[in-house]
Amino acid sequence: MLSILRKARLKDKEMRVLMLGLDSAGKTTIVKKIMNEDVNTVSPTLGFIIKTINFRGYKLNIWDVGGQKTIRSYWRNYFEKTDALIWVVDGTDRLRIDDCKAELKGLLVEERLAGASLLVFLNKIDVNGCMSVEEVTRALELDRILTHHWVVVPCSAMTGENLEKGLDWVVQDAKDRLFLY
Repeated sequence: MLSILRKARLKDKEMRVLMLGLDSAGKTTIVKKIMNEDVNTVSPTLGFIIKTINFRGYKLNIWDVGGQKTIRSYWRNYFEKTDALIWVVDGTDRLRIDDCKAELKGLLVEERLAGASLLVFLNKIDVNGCMSVEEVTRALELDRILTHHWVVVPCSAMTGENLEKGLDWVVQDAKDRLFLY
């Protein structure tokens, strides 16, 4: 039944994208860059921001939810009808990569996120010392994920590098998964 409802919504070419990650990973900066807004005036997101973008003929409703530890327990309030989960990793934050793994692992067992495409944006590749795709894949144990289609896309929220590539994957994976034309 859930997949039928998703198919009906996607026929209208509309997708719900949930963007999560630890605080300071760059979620809001990514959204601002995608929307062609000023990325130099970003402050921590204390609740959520919804932005809609027309991308490759699809209407993407992007829910950017704050990642501070004190509000992570509220993330579950945003899971309903999610077609894609974008998990943003701060590629320079080696000290919290285990926290990042634990939070992602907790999300992937949520029934309301079952079947959602998983895009891992490895952010801050423009900063010296950023982890590699291989390091993040290993640290987050992504190879163990069998419940979701996933990909890691290295990106820079500041320059916009590979942001479109990631969104392209999200749209294509949802189309393929839901048997859309």
